Amino acid sequence: MNRLPDPAASRAVLIGTHSYRSLEQLPAVQANVRDLSEALRDAMLWGLPGPHCTVVLDPEDGSAMLDPVHSAAEEATDTLFVYYAGHGLRDADTADLYLALTGSRENTGYTAVAFEHLRAAIRSSRARRRVIVLDCCFSGRAARTLAGDADTLAGRVAVDGAYVLTASPKDRLALAPEGEVHTAFTGELLHLMRTGVADGQELINLNTIYRVLDERLRAKSRPRPQRSQENDIGRLPLIRNRARAGRHVPAGPVVDADVRAALVAAGLNLARLLRTEGRNRDALPILRLALGEQSPGGESHAFAVQLELAEALADAGQLREAIEVLEQAFHQTHRTRGPEAVLVCRRLAGLLQESGNHLQACEVLEHALDLAQG
Repeated sequence: MNRLPDPAASRAVLIGTHSYRSLEQLPAVQANVRDLSEALRDAMLWGLPGPHCTVVLDPEDGSAMLDPVHSAAEEATDTLFVYYAGHGLRDADTADLYLALTGSRENTGYTAVAFEHLRAAIRSSRARRRVIVLDCCFSGRAARTLAGDADTLAGRVAVDGAYVLTASPKDRLALAPEGEVHTAFTGELLHLMRTGVADGQELINLNTIYRVLDERLRAKSRPRPQRSQENDIGRLPLIRNRARAGRHVPAGPVVDADVRAALVAAGLNLARLLRTEGRNRDALPILRLALGEQSPGGESHAFAVQLELAEALADAGQLREAIEVLEQAFHQTHRTRGPEAVLVCRRLAGLLQESGNHLQACEVLEHALDLAQG
C-alpha cells in the first residue's frame, strides 16, 4: 500500500462527549475532536473534504451518536475512520463497553450507547478499510482503566477487516491530564500528525502511528496504546509525513497525479454543493471537466465523478448522455465484484428502464445479482 486513502471515497466520524450531567467533565475532549478534524482535513496530511468529516459533539441519545456513523458507513467505499473520545462505562453486571452520552451515569450501561451498536454500524460499511480509534475510560473520573481484566479492549472490540487503536492496555489508565489541552493519547496522536516522523517514509501508515505513539507515551510513563488488526490493514498509509515536507523532492508523475487528484476532488465537492443549492446546470461543466482531468490510477475518483455526472445529466433530462456515462463506468467495473460495480449496475438499470430499454435493464440487473452473490 503506497497511496493514501482516496479522500473523495472516504469518510470520517469524530465523536466526543465532554459535557456531562452526572459524570466528571472532560474539557480536553472538545479540543480533541476539533483539532483532529482540522488535521484530517489538512491537505498536507490527508485532505479529507470538509463534508466528509463529520463531528458529533455531546450526543444526547443513541441516534445522535450512531446515525452519522451509519450514513458515513453507507457512503464510504475506500476508508471509514471512526473516533470516539469521552467516558467509557461498564454496566454493573457485565464487562461490556458503553460509550457515554451527556446524561449517562456511572455503572448504568443502559444510560449510554453499547459499543456493540457502534461496532455493528461500522461492520455494515462497504468501505474496503475501517479504522477505529477509542480514547475513553470506564469511570466518572478523567483517568480510569480503559479495559477489564480479561483481555485488552482492542481485542475485545475488534471489527472484521478493521484496525482498532485504543488509548490504554487492560491494566493501566487512560489519562486526561489536568492542565493539558488534549487527553494524553490524542494529544500525542495530534503531535505526531502535525510534526511527522523524522526517520519515517513519505506516507505514515497505521503500524507506524501505533509504534511511535507507543514509544512516546512509554517514554513519558503514560498509558501505552493497544491495537487489533485484520488482513494486514496496519500497512495502510493514513497521512503524509510532515517531517518530510521540507525536503527537496523532484517533481514528477506522483506529484502531478496528486495535484490532479486534488483538483478532481475539489471539482466534485463543488459540483455536489451546487446541486444541493439547486444549481444543477452550473454543476454539469464542472463534472465534465473533473472527469477529463483523471490521471492514471485515479479510478476511485473517476467512479465518483461518473456517478455524480450521470445523476446530474438525468436530472437535466439528458438521459442518453447519462446512460453513456454509466455504460463507461460499467465497462470499467464489470469485471470486479466490489460494491462500486453493483452500484453502477443498479443506477444504469434504473436509467435504462426509465428510457424504455427494459430488456437491457434486466440484463444489467442480472449481472448485478451475479456480482452480489459471487
